[in-house]
Amino acid sequence: MQRKGSAHWQGNLQQGRGELSTESGALKNLPYSFSDRFESGTGTNPEELIGAAHAGCFSMALSGALAKKGFNAESLDVSATVTLEKSGDGFSITSSKLKLRALVPGIDRKLFESIAQDAKSNCPVSKVLNAEISLEIDFHELRSPSATAH
Repeated sequence: MQRKGSAHWQGNLQQGRGELSTESGALKNLPYSFSDRFESGTGTNPEELIGAAHAGCFSMALSGALAKKGFNAESLDVSATVTLEKSGDGFSITSSKLKLRALVPGIDRKLFESIAQDAKSNCPVSKVLNAEISLEIDFHELRSPSATAH
């Protein structure tokens, strides 16, 4: 399976402008520029797209891993903060920090965290990134009404 994204760029690095598109058409001619990437522009940039891809990939991997263990997530809300830092004469993506808010009925915290850490390591986007990848979890345990009433 192959998926395709494309970029069109015109001009020099600082004043130039570009557009990003995906083969599916989900993104079509989405503007990006130097100011969008390194300053406070209003267009997108490669790092936020990597963040969205990483968050999406991880949430799907976690959902699949939970299902294999017999659990169904009521909700998985994931963000990924991608850090771009100056490195020598250029720049490097040095980290992707996943933040997860999860609501999964019937699972205990220890098992959930183990499954989540495994999903973090094994989602395809995590594997392709040559950066430190961390995961912060905000887990909410659902208990049946009879279990909480005393």
